[in-house]
Amino acid sequence: MRIGLLGGSFNPVHRAHLLIAEQAQSACRLERVIFIPAADPPHKVLAGNIPFDQRCRMVQLAISGKAGFEISTIEGERLGKSYSIDTIRIFRELYPQDDLFFIIGGDSFLEISSWSRYADIFCACNLIVVERPGCLIPDRLAAVPADIRDEFSYQSATDRLQHRSGTQVCFVRGCPQDVSSTEIRNLAAESSSIEQLVPSDVAAYILKQRIYHS
Repeated sequence: MRIGLLGGSFNPVHRAHLLIAEQAQSACRLERVIFIPAADPPHKVLAGNIPFDQRCRMVQLAISGKAGFEISTIEGERLGKSYSIDTIRIFRELYPQDDLFFIIGGDSFLEISSWSRYADIFCACNLIVVERPGCLIPDRLAAVPADIRDEFSYQSATDRLQHRSGTQVCFVRGCPQDVSSTEIRNLAAESSSIEQLVPSDVAAYILKQRIYHS
């Protein structure tokens, strides 16, 4: 089975997250896409200190009824920072015979050298890098951190990077929507409409729970 892993703070989950998942699902023929909310994101302070359970509930509402989409609360079940490599290794143990694809945005891929044990990620699973209009990656190989670049070769026929371990980095021209979680939080705090930016069930939940209201 081909399984996509999509992590993030999802604070809140929005339409661009769903579109990224759909595009990765279609481009790489994923049978499952698992949304993985971060309990304690390592790269940034969680804005508003929104509880893990509420962020998970918003994801559940957003993906309800979407074929192949599901949620994992695995990062809320362990202590410490939510490092991607630790999560990937857990899923590798859970699904040893399946093909795992870690889905990230182009901006995150360009900053991956700042991630904990980032070199191990390329050995543990495939990657799907979803580009956005404001963050294109014209030179695939040059985008790889210099210290591990010689572990890759560029396959022009498929527009993929091949890692010497056998995994691949796949590139997908992705979401044209420029949706910002910060913008959504600010609009919600002002009691302005966010219906165009998040699924309607998520908008209703945010309003009812007054999650981002000051």
